[in-house]
Amino acid sequence: MDEEIEELRKKKLQELQQQAALQESLQEQEFQKKQFEEQKKTILRSIMTNPARERLARIKMARPEVVEAIENQLIMIARSGQLKNKIDDEQLRLLLRKSIPKKRDIKIKRR
Repeated sequence: MDEEIEELRKKKLQELQQQAALQESLQEQEFQKKQFEEQKKTILRSIMTNPARERLARIKMARPEVVEAIENQLIMIARSGQLKNKIDDEQLRLLLRKSIPKKRDIKIKRR
């Protein structure tokens, strides 16, 4: 009887330790993700003008996947040293035109 109780205690302790390790791992991942996002914001702030950042923020609400790709592209350009001046609103518009697919007109013909 005492052996069974001791065995149950050991199992419960192992489960609690595994849960704690998992929780710690998730917290570490969340911390790294936040840190990455902060670094990204800092880089974008330094390579873009205010109007361009505002436009990107507005578009992010409607098309987050497109904005994510453009942000990554801009960061890579900045890190490679190809960027001479800050990205202004007009340059951002050009990038957006290239990145966002054009809408197709759908025509329905009735017979």
